Amino acid sequence: MNKVILDLQLACTNTRYLPKKHDFQYWLEATILPLSSMGEITIRIVDKKESQQLNLYYRGYNKPTNVLSFCFEVPTAIKLLLLGDLVICSQLIESEAIKQKKDILSHWAHIVIHGTLHLLGYEHSTMNTAKKMESLETKIMLNLGFKDPYCHLS
Repeated sequence: MNKVILDLQLACTNTRYLPKKHDFQYWLEATILPLSSMGEITIRIVDKKESQQLNLYYRGYNKPTNVLSFCFEVPTAIKLLLLGDLVICSQLIESEAIKQKKDILSHWAHIVIHGTLHLLGYEHSTMNTAKKMESLETKIMLNLGFKDPYCHLS
């Protein structure tokens, strides 16, 4: 039995560059298990329209975004580790990877790791928290055999 339970929902029209479910599972386990003994997460893959609607409703931005993270607050009496939901825009992942000259699978992995870290309580609202989160993202990516996702920013 997996220690990380994944509910993968496909609500996008183009699945050409979509990773396989086992890729998502592998990335989640590499992110969650060093920090927690288990977890349950839903990943919903959407098109720009749904991403834009959710981004407007929850964040006030009338544009699509690559990933939205929705933490689930579990009451203390419940002994489940429901981490929450990630909503990922497949079209933006592809276009960002092309624009940034990144491997598409690598960019998918980075966005899943980034969103999952948000579900685990990490954030990047200050310089210090951003450095800590980016350092952890890079470590996980390198452990998975991918390049540093921030090396293009240098």
